[in-house]
Amino acid sequence: QVQLVESGGGLVQPGGSLRLSCAASGFGLDYGAIAWFRQAPGKKREGVSCISTSDDSTYYPDSVKGRFTISRDSTKKTVYLQMNSLKPEDTAVYYCATDFDYYCSESGLEETDFSSWGRGTQVTVSS
Repeated sequence: QVQLVESGGGLVQPGGSLRLSCAASGFGLDYGAIAWFRQAPGKKREGVSCISTSDDSTYYPDSVKGRFTISRDSTKKTVYLQMNSLKPEDTAVYYCATDFDYYCSESGLEETDFSSWGRGTQVTVSS
């Protein structure tokens, strides 16, 4: 059984940084891909990063490119999302998700492509 647990959210001022963690159990981080999504109140869930386990290729939408970085540590079964230069519009609940058959590409991220999800961690960017 795949389980994902996010942590590291919190309140940060605009321009600040946070690092989110996604700890996996029940499987190693060596299959398919792991992605981060976010959902703000009243908005659709949006994919913000993805990493493919086969070659560590990554994908970011333009909204976060250059500010967010996804990485993984297979020995710790953990995926990280380093978020810099945070903006108020980054405020959302952040979720990690995985699917054993997915490969990250420039075509974007759809939540329906991912079969396992964590419960999320709140990120609030405000002064």
